[in-house]
Amino acid sequence: MVLVRVALPPPLPSLLFQPPANCFPISTRQVRSVASLCALATAALAVTPVEVKGSQLVVSGTDTRFQIIGVDYQPGGEAGYKPQEKKDTLTNVDACLRDAILLQRLGVNTIRVYNLNPELNHDECVSIFNAAGIYMILDVNSPLAGDSLDRTDPVPSYHEGYLKRIFGIVEAFKDYPNLLGFFGGNEVINEDSTKEVPAYIRAGQRDLKDYIANHSDRKIPVGYSAAHVEDLLADTWEYLSCDDPKSPSSKSDFFGLNSYSWCGDSTFENAGYDKLVTQFKDSAIPVFFSEYGCNGIRPRIFTEVEALYGEEMTQAMVGGLVYEYSHEEADYGLVVINDNGTASLMADYDNLMDQYNKLDIKMLQSMDAKSSNAKPKKCSKDLIKGSKFLNDFDLPKLPKGGDKLIKDGVPNAKNGKLVEVKETELKTTVYDVKGQPLDGLKLKILSDDQSNLPGENTSGSPKPADDDEDDKSAAVRGATSGVLAALAVLGTSMMLMA
Repeated sequence: MVLVRVALPPPLPSLLFQPPANCFPISTRQVRSVASLCALATAALAVTPVEVKGSQLVVSGTDTRFQIIGVDYQPGGEAGYKPQEKKDTLTNVDACLRDAILLQRLGVNTIRVYNLNPELNHDECVSIFNAAGIYMILDVNSPLAGDSLDRTDPVPSYHEGYLKRIFGIVEAFKDYPNLLGFFGGNEVINEDSTKEVPAYIRAGQRDLKDYIANHSDRKIPVGYSAAHVEDLLADTWEYLSCDDPKSPSSKSDFFGLNSYSWCGDSTFENAGYDKLVTQFKDSAIPVFFSEYGCNGIRPRIFTEVEALYGEEMTQAMVGGLVYEYSHEEADYGLVVINDNGTASLMADYDNLMDQYNKLDIKMLQSMDAKSSNAKPKKCSKDLIKGSKFLNDFDLPKLPKGGDKLIKDGVPNAKNGKLVEVKETELKTTVYDVKGQPLDGLKLKILSDDQSNLPGENTSGSPKPADDDEDDKSAAVRGATSGVLAALAVLGTSMMLMA
């Protein structure tokens, strides 16, 4: 028998076809700030940092409201975090370029990145996303032991080593202008968490913000990403967003909600969005979906986008991040990352882009003076309604060594900086939902202070089928011919044997 090995193109999962120079002597902190800006001007164009103003996110130095049009970004999922291999989501430069091109094309202005190693160099990847006009919200924790608070027993997990970990993330990313903020925790409060957990979340936020105040040249917001657990949501929100005069830095600067209540072609009321508006419309801090995008009906059509960025919802929220960019075991995703580094767009990607392109950007950018001047409630036991939820605002003290870290900084910390982005051409192939290669995909380096917006920086169109014998359709034709040839040889051999 003759065996013929045929080189096939990257597999396309069936889900693709189912119906993200004035420098002069001043204060020490100002010297650091001016020096970093002077260096930045010679290295790369930069987005303008975003800051918190009442319940709004605002482009720093302006009255332009910033709405998060985002995607959660963790290629490889939680299992893709491999610090022992000196890799994380923002170290593979070719992958970052590929994904930044596709996220810029999609219309995204923000990504959330979950698991990062503070000891690695992230300059090139972060600079690519900065050049694309894309901000980052970063989780300071990781799934590894000692890198996060234990919801079932937070006391022993809150130690000097943990503080070194989260402060190291601050050091690694604080100098990038496209850093929007940090998540101090993700779904730590849930049905399995012990009662004292909320106090440890506030303590972690306090520690992060005190460290940032001592070691960063600008304020960087710190917030929390909550599970949408009905019985816990209201109390979680009240506990973390109120102002405590005894520890003002422990308050969340923003509040993220992981919500998957809108499935398929749902409605504002059926998805419970009306209840969210009622709950958050008087918020004194920005609220947004830190994850959204129910996958109960496939492909996802994202009709909630129109609602999320509509006039009613934007009274209470400042946008959201779709879960998630790459297709992983959980069966979400907008893009399939193939083993050879190529990428295949899913129907979800196109559907989301269509929804983004309908948004009224001018309305989203207009400022609401009332909401920008909102003041937080004072912390009190009366705010907490659940009998099993913590209503005590006495926070744990810093663990041993914590004071010194906050005062002196993390020893030998790695500090990131923007670098010039020289490569803008895609180095691999991206296939559309029909399996056709997209031609002309490239990164558009935006002008200084410009962020990405839907419909403004698109690139890429399907190649003609006969344009290039190396494209996917040619590969399929070649593979088919090879298989037919193999069958012909096999048939001839069998006839001779007969």
